[in-house]
Amino acid sequence: MTDVTVMTLVKEAIKLSLFLSFPLLFTALIVGLAISIFQAVTQIQEMTLTFVPKILAMALVLFFSIPWFIKKLVNFTENLILNIPGLIK
Repeated sequence: MTDVTVMTLVKEAIKLSLFLSFPLLFTALIVGLAISIFQAVTQIQEMTLTFVPKILAMALVLFFSIPWFIKKLVNFTENLILNIPGLIK
């Protein structure tokens, strides 16, 4: 296995992890922004107000996107396992 092959595999794994984490991070960003606007409008400055809605929104997104996450991870793993004979040479 060459250095280029290892770097390609690492690059693909990092891309996949970023691709899979995007929906959760984007949800947290949008919910956090909405709560911040709500806090600015109402002048409620409670620090713990942001945590529960973010956690609930992220749990909801995670619940609905788990099949997609699993499909992407299984495809990546299958491709990796099927390419093992070519990687050993």
